[in-house]
Amino acid sequence: MTSTPASKAHQSAHQNAHQKAQARSSKRSNIIAGLDIGSTKVSLVIGALKAEIPPAPGAPPVISVDIIGLGTAVNVGLRQGVVVNVEATIEAIAKAREEAELMSGYKVDEVFVAIGGTHVKSFDSRGMVAIRNKEVKADDIDRVIEAAKAVAVPADREVLHVLPREFKLDDQAGIFDPIGMSGVRLEANVHIVTAGNTALQNIVKCAEKAGLKVRSLVLQQLAASLAVLSEDEKKLGAAVIDMGGGTSDIITYIAGSVAHTSTVPVGGQHFTQDIAMGLRTPQTSAEKVKKQHGCAIVDLVDENETIEVEGVGGRKPRSLLRRDLCEVIEPRSEETLGLIWNEIRRSGLVNQIGSGLVFTGGACQLEGLIEMGEFIADIPVRRGSPESIGGLTDVVRSPEFATAVGLLIYALDNLTPQEKARLTGVVTDTKISEVMSGWAQRMSDRMKEIFGGAL
Repeated sequence: MTSTPASKAHQSAHQNAHQKAQARSSKRSNIIAGLDIGSTKVSLVIGALKAEIPPAPGAPPVISVDIIGLGTAVNVGLRQGVVVNVEATIEAIAKAREEAELMSGYKVDEVFVAIGGTHVKSFDSRGMVAIRNKEVKADDIDRVIEAAKAVAVPADREVLHVLPREFKLDDQAGIFDPIGMSGVRLEANVHIVTAGNTALQNIVKCAEKAGLKVRSLVLQQLAASLAVLSEDEKKLGAAVIDMGGGTSDIITYIAGSVAHTSTVPVGGQHFTQDIAMGLRTPQTSAEKVKKQHGCAIVDLVDENETIEVEGVGGRKPRSLLRRDLCEVIEPRSEETLGLIWNEIRRSGLVNQIGSGLVFTGGACQLEGLIEMGEFIADIPVRRGSPESIGGLTDVVRSPEFATAVGLLIYALDNLTPQEKARLTGVVTDTKISEVMSGWAQRMSDRMKEIFGGAL
């Protein structure tokens, strides 16, 4: 039966539509998202995974992530990592999702969610196993970590992470990658992070009611550290302090591994409350004044500079010296940084923090805070923003988005073998199609030469 031009056109259109649908499905399956639900703000970052053929022949394709969308929304439904208003939290998540989807042009179905706050607790544990074939393999690592996990965890708590610190092979300690080494007994020292069951359930419920499936729960300060710390800093020893609205979450790296995590229940909202009380102004005005004119050290401010502050209850705005504002902020800054530094000192790891402290999170953007941190800790201090990531980097290059961006890096580091195979397969298929296309073009040109353009 001979096909008519109309039927050929219909088949061609059908094939094109099918190919476009497959392309859309493939692109959408390469989309990942990170959701940071904070005490003052919800941030949702969307990233696109991509695989690139490395310049060295025979090397595996390199998988990376590009930022393609960002959405934020004010949140009043969370306090120190615990949901206190379900409806407000759902609404904030939905709004941030809508904004991020509009920017990226992709719909998000599942997310990696950051977990932090005072309900998160951690402790160290040890495990030991016999090596089966006298040589350490990946399954021996899995078994020793499982042995270290075999500790009594209260029924109202759930294990978030089991982070290996170091391994010991027979009598040799301080090993970080024992695979391939010979021995009889393998020990592991791990850092176990747990969180309150009810707090986790409520956060998952809010995300799901906003139409998002939670793929994984990730410790907030762990995600932030992935976005702002370099490998050299981790190896030399560093502490990251993620200063949010309600809490300051701390994570300490020693010799490249997580050695300690903790939370101080003080954040940017406490600064705002002090300003509202001290200057007799509404909370919204206090937050605005803090961001625009706040400084943690009074001596850094011009003594004649004035600012305008809103009145309470319909009273007229009034002018004040900027120093008056900073005199309210300085004691709170000193107290907060003192509490953070005391918490780090309590871990007993201060002498091993060779590269110093890295502050990140929205509240760390206060002018003069880094200088005060150096004065209190007497070690190097810097402000950290997401750096090693592609795409819309200018949109997320701010400390307040460190956790959300870090969630994408965590997702990238924890891709399943199937996902890696699919992504690297996309590159291989593309390369083959390009080769075939070039071969077909050359054959066509050759045939034209032989038959004198009769084809």
